[in-house]
Amino acid sequence: MAKPAARAQPAAAAPAAQVTIGGEDAAETVQRWQPPAVEIADDGVAAARRQAAQAFEQGRLYEDAQAAVPLWLALLQRDAKDRQAVAGLKRARQQLLDDANALLVRPLKQREAVAQASDMALVLLTIAPDDPRVRQLQSRVEMAQRVIAYNRAGEEDLRAGRIGEDGDGAIPNFREALALNPDDARARQGLAAAESGLIGRAETAARASDFATAGTWLAEAAKVRDSSITIADAFERIERIRADTLTRLRDEGLRDLATPQGLKAAREKLEDALRMALPGDPVVGQLRERIELVTHYGSFRPRQVFSDALRDGGRGPQMIVVPHGGFQMGAGDAELGASDAEKPSHYVRFERGFALSITEVTVADFRRYVQASNARPRATRRGHSIVYDERSGNFVRHSGVDWQSDYNGGPALANSPVMHVSVRDAEHYAIWLSEQTGRSYRLPSEAEFEYVLRAGSSGRYPWGDAGTPPARSGNFTGAEDVSPSGRRWYNAFVGYGDGWWGPAPVASFEPNAWGVHDVAGNLSEWVADCWHASYRRAPADGAAWFNPGCRQRVIRGGNWANAPEQTRAAWRQSQDSDTTSARIGFRLVRGI
Repeated sequence: MAKPAARAQPAAAAPAAQVTIGGEDAAETVQRWQPPAVEIADDGVAAARRQAAQAFEQGRLYEDAQAAVPLWLALLQRDAKDRQAVAGLKRARQQLLDDANALLVRPLKQREAVAQASDMALVLLTIAPDDPRVRQLQSRVEMAQRVIAYNRAGEEDLRAGRIGEDGDGAIPNFREALALNPDDARARQGLAAAESGLIGRAETAARASDFATAGTWLAEAAKVRDSSITIADAFERIERIRADTLTRLRDEGLRDLATPQGLKAAREKLEDALRMALPGDPVVGQLRERIELVTHYGSFRPRQVFSDALRDGGRGPQMIVVPHGGFQMGAGDAELGASDAEKPSHYVRFERGFALSITEVTVADFRRYVQASNARPRATRRGHSIVYDERSGNFVRHSGVDWQSDYNGGPALANSPVMHVSVRDAEHYAIWLSEQTGRSYRLPSEAEFEYVLRAGSSGRYPWGDAGTPPARSGNFTGAEDVSPSGRRWYNAFVGYGDGWWGPAPVASFEPNAWGVHDVAGNLSEWVADCWHASYRRAPADGAAWFNPGCRQRVIRGGNWANAPEQTRAAWRQSQDSDTTSARIGFRLVRGI
């Protein structure tokens, strides 16, 4: 049995001593490796050399007394000039440097690798304390240990749900690790996991319809790392959730609006949608627009044209839906030709739209009422009305004239505006039409009439401030108009001619900006209001200003025989409720 070349001392080495290394401004306390004690007999030197070389080849460099480095150190204690030991330690130093550096870049099992590299660094500090490569290795080991500590703390924070968006948790720990080692894959993976956690919170909030919170979490996720693709994908997912939610709310809201009492429920869904939607979302815009329409127009739309069926199989007058809104009613203080009755100018607002006859009620329309109800309008009962007399050029009372008559007492065309009717005749026609259709028809209020007459303008005349009407804009007193016997108007619009002396058939001229014909000309028209000498205390909501039992009523709008100042948009006139004339007709409003 061969005699061992060296004998190790028993059991574990003594606790490692502490040694301080560092520069002028800082110090770090590190452990020192204590080599196992090795005894070499005088006749065992050669065997020890062989044993050390063999251990080196086997990769056993420092683990125990039979490893290469302890043996070479023991040989040098015997002889500091032992060339084989010096060369061996040099090879061991290089091998430990190579192995430690390789361990520090190993991607897997980093903790074990760094611990092993740390052991190697301690060995190297013992055998080559002045080698700058050793000092560099020791710094790398310490950095790697700190990186691992930060990564472990970050991972524990992630498991506990402390992502660290508030500055205390996983994200700061991983960032500290990356500050030490920008290439550390584990810290980068940790930040990716933190980003995913924030994205998960964002998607959870989105599924709960809390898109404000979802946006906050997504914004925090975008701060974690430079990952525009990941954030963009998450944003698209959240936007899909938002779009699906908004589409569902819109569809449910539209279904609510189709029910009699569904407006409140639809508004609640709109409020929910507005909290979730981005500005300008078209789906929410659809629901809002539909709610607006139902609020202001019921089942109609602005500018919609319709007519109601009558019980006798006919159709009522053609109506057009007037947009809701507001306007300044009456004449301004400085308006030329204005009277005190047209003042003060005041703001009127219609919160709901209404439908108005596109044209004045025609002779044919009125005939259906008279025949169906056996009505006897005022001029028929009285046996006369006011007509234009061509021989004198004046308006005179003429016998045998009623609603079937033209402006001069002759037979009226079916499509002419009905005239020679009193305000009560017009109201009775509205009552009959309401009974026939099941809808609510009435005379327009004075505010409604002026609102439509102006149609969004604010000038002196319905068409603006120009002293002459635009061509084909209506049947007014034009200086170019000539009566059958060659008469001309004494006071007329200079340079204007419409080709008619007397009322024209309805819709003979262009409609105004809101699609209504003849509201500014042809015939003046009865409205629902009683006469008041001014607008003081007039209703601000556009309702008729009516006092039961009043006899003086209001007519509005210019006519074929009015002076230019009586064609102004604010012009109004008082008439006895029994008045019938070749210059007065009417049209109706229908509630929507």
